[in-house]
Amino acid sequence: MNGLLGKKIGMTRIFDEAGKAVSVTVVKAGPCYVTQVKTVEHDGYDALQVGFDEKKEKNTSKPLLGHFKKVNLPALRLLKEFRLKTKSELKAGDVVKVDIFQPGDVIKVTGTSKGRGFTGVMRRHNFGGAQVTHGQSDRTRAPGSLGQSSWPSRVYKGMRMAGRLGDARVSVKNLRVVKVDVENDLLFIRGSVPGARNGYVEIYK
Repeated sequence: MNGLLGKKIGMTRIFDEAGKAVSVTVVKAGPCYVTQVKTVEHDGYDALQVGFDEKKEKNTSKPLLGHFKKVNLPALRLLKEFRLKTKSELKAGDVVKVDIFQPGDVIKVTGTSKGRGFTGVMRRHNFGGAQVTHGQSDRTRAPGSLGQSSWPSRVYKGMRMAGRLGDARVSVKNLRVVKVDVENDLLFIRGSVPGARNGYVEIYK
């Protein structure tokens, strides 16, 4: 297994062996349940479909509920496939826990970034803003000229303008596992983990 699903709990700090404070993000990683095993012969590729975070059966659609009951698993809130290079020894119904990671592992974390709403060009694209002199009282945060005049008489696609910022799928590489709490299914990760508190993340080796 090369990854896990988890939920971002928040941030704190822990002390290493030298007594140095290390800022970490706490992620509840697993337990994840294997809901389906995909193989090259049957599906064209090797992968494990895993589920995370139990929920009530009344809030689950009947097709999904049947999918879970087929392998004697509770209703799960999140499903995700993890591609494999070779066949896995795991089978449907097995449980994958946080102990697949070790302190010092370098990982990649994927999640949905915080939604910032409709923002201007200075916040969204790091524009510098216009000068305040010569009567420019209300144009300091404006984007400036957008297009051309007689030709091509339009604004080019991809022009950096104001708009919605955040709420997008983001992957952050080269994060480091500082501590693994197997008893409580917690990962302590050094680095910037995308998303808000209680947001779901995917953790890859």
